[in-house]
Amino acid sequence: QLQLVESGGGVVQPGGSLRLSCAASGFTLDDFTVGWFRQSPGKEREGVSAIVMKDGGAYVHSSLKGRFTISKDNAKNTVYLQMNSLKPEDTGVYYCAEVDWSLRNNSDSMYPSSYSHWGQGTQVTVSS
Repeated sequence: QLQLVESGGGVVQPGGSLRLSCAASGFTLDDFTVGWFRQSPGKEREGVSAIVMKDGGAYVHSSLKGRFTISKDNAKNTVYLQMNSLKPEDTGVYYCAEVDWSLRNNSDSMYPSSYSHWGQGTQVTVSS
């Protein structure tokens, strides 16, 4: 059964860091694109970052570059989102999603409709 499971969320003070994980089971991610999205109450789900598992081609939303980094471990079938210098506005539920081809267009990789399957999400709260 195809499944994506996010982990690593929690409560952190402004300026802190978290590393989120997205682990896949029931299939291998080698030929997929994995994206990270986030959603806060009253707002639409927005793209954060995406990575092509085949070659590591990655994109981070321009507003998050310098603070967020995406990486992958094909052997572990897992994608990571390293989040540094966190701000209260980074608070939300973070989701990972997959699609079974290589998304090369950065804009497309930030649209939720580009993806097929989603995890259940992990809550990130940035608060003092």
